[in-house]
Amino acid sequence: MKSNHAIRLLIAMLIASAAHSYGQSIGDIPLGQFYDHSMKEGKQPIPHLYLRESDVVWESILWRTIDLHERFNQFFYYPTEPEGSQGLLNFTNLIWNAAKNFQIPMYEDDEFKIPIDPDHYFTRYLTGDTVQLEIYDDEEGEEFHYETVVVPKIFYSEEITRYYLKEACYIEKQTTGQNFRIIGLALIKDNYKTIDGEEEYMGSFPLFWIPFESLSVRRLLVRNEAYFEDNIAHLPSWDEIFLTRTYSSFISRESNRFNRSISDYLTGEDAIMEADRIEERLLDIEQDMWEY
Repeated sequence: MKSNHAIRLLIAMLIASAAHSYGQSIGDIPLGQFYDHSMKEGKQPIPHLYLRESDVVWESILWRTIDLHERFNQFFYYPTEPEGSQGLLNFTNLIWNAAKNFQIPMYEDDEFKIPIDPDHYFTRYLTGDTVQLEIYDDEEGEEFHYETVVVPKIFYSEEITRYYLKEACYIEKQTTGQNFRIIGLALIKDNYKTIDGEEEYMGSFPLFWIPFESLSVRRLLVRNEAYFEDNIAHLPSWDEIFLTRTYSSFISRESNRFNRSISDYLTGEDAIMEADRIEERLLDIEQDMWEY
């Protein structure tokens, strides 16, 4: 009996010692986590292969639309909470916060010729609207006066339901294969105006463009993960999502002499068929180019 008691005491001491050591090692782990999630913090993006001008034998510039209403693309949209969930932000909040904190460059145009000053941009964007309110002075509602108040603006990621992608589609002679390289991305906001008490759609516009070739943008993407799988211990980074083209999109424009989008000359089913025709032509070009 004494021998069994001694064994149990020894086991208890070993467990206590292990727990003490374990407690010391996790002292810096944030509350709500049970192991360190720091592997992605210092991660560096994989450099793109260097291309010489003479290696590109064919090229076309495409503009695509990623629609977040599509079920497959919902991992871009969620979680909608501004502070995120499980340590993850949705893609819109990730880009918005990084731009606001001067972490990535911003441009007005998709050719990246007109830079945006984040300080000026976000001050202007988040400036509140001035409205006049009727303040009643008596309970009967007969005596009132007007007061001018400022209603602060808040950015809601739920208002962004589309992204524009600008990418190059090219054939490189060393691999004799068709490749894609994303050049830039923009957050698209729908604009509405209240007319006679009803909101009417007034069109869409990009909030700003970010250059995908920028090292700061790629570092942001590779160090943040998408809520894409059920297993949240091994989530793909946003850099992996875009490198593997793991999203659904459709072509809205191809480089052309008129500098116009498909919607400028076709609508409805005709526009969809035109986008599909361009997709098929791109596939045929790769096949036809290397036929002998």
